[in-house]
Amino acid sequence: MDIEVHRQRLADALSARGCWPVDSPWVREAMSALPRDLFAPDRLWVWDGEDYAPVDRATASERWVRAVFAGPYDSAVTQVVDGLPASSLSCVSVVADMLDALMAEPGHRILELGTGSGWNAALLAARAGAGHVTSVEVDARLADAARERLKAAGAGVDVRVCDGAGGWPGGAPYDRLIATYAVDEVPWPWVEQTRPGGRLVLPWGRLGHIALTVADDGRSASGWFQGLGMFMPSRGTGQGKPFHEVRGDGQPDTQDTPSLEPHLLRDGNLLFALRVLLPDVRISTETSGTGTRAWIHDGRSSWATLTPATDSGTAATAYRGGPRRLDDELTRAWQHWQAAGAPGLYDFGMTRTPTEQYIWTGDKDTGPRWRPLASLVPHSS
Repeated sequence: MDIEVHRQRLADALSARGCWPVDSPWVREAMSALPRDLFAPDRLWVWDGEDYAPVDRATASERWVRAVFAGPYDSAVTQVVDGLPASSLSCVSVVADMLDALMAEPGHRILELGTGSGWNAALLAARAGAGHVTSVEVDARLADAARERLKAAGAGVDVRVCDGAGGWPGGAPYDRLIATYAVDEVPWPWVEQTRPGGRLVLPWGRLGHIALTVADDGRSASGWFQGLGMFMPSRGTGQGKPFHEVRGDGQPDTQDTPSLEPHLLRDGNLLFALRVLLPDVRISTETSGTGTRAWIHDGRSSWATLTPATDSGTAATAYRGGPRRLDDELTRAWQHWQAAGAPGLYDFGMTRTPTEQYIWTGDKDTGPRWRPLASLVPHSS
């Protein structure tokens, strides 16, 4: 096993896919100097089709290395709690994109929420300088392990153990703030602890990340969504049941023609709009030579599977269970999005004030505000 070969393959794959940020060449330089295997724990977790199974460096070194360097769009799960991933080395393409969006400069004071393995904090310190980065982690064991890795790397990061929702007021005000886990509502302390004109980059709603700039009076922060990506929620956030638990083993309640063609759900711009309009609905798709299949559920009691029409004449089919007809709800949300001009991901922005958070398109002051379409959700469960 030559770990340098795996490092170079991943770097080449990022180049081939245009993932290295042109405006932030320091990101590639930092990742080269601080490769992610230096921050990976000796035990990783890989999905085996039924559960997350451990992969130990000592006994399965080649599998361990492949998990660390799987690809530009693959994360490496570093901790599993109650059968679900609780921490990971995020996929490299998203890490690079978020660091680019942060616009960090040497000498900036930076607060990171979610230390995890410590890799992202090390990259931030490579840019801002030793002694300029504070990182918060709620899990003391993760914090201790990250602290040791960061010390070995000479990163000079101050790691604190606390709930990231409150930030770290002892080091405020910060020039930059970045979170490595998803929130549905931006904690107001994050805005308060960032100076006017400062920038916050954070994952929102498990599906995308946003960059906010604090207003001159410090009483709001606004900005545009920057990209798509799946993120773990903050620790303790209920993730709902996975699809197979919602689906169960019983027969579908209904089976007929879907109201929405499953191939439409491959559009990332639509998926983002659906996340805004129907925030509790989870969607996954798979495309093969026979077309696109979609699996939809609400994490509680309703599910739908959409299958495509085939060349042999089999019609597209929706199989459903539970009190909600989820493909119908998606259809109505899709129609709402179409009527609004089908805005893309980068047309959406967010504003956070001390009392509210809202998503808009066009202009933060005059553009239409987008809110969950609660009227589309007739569930009683």
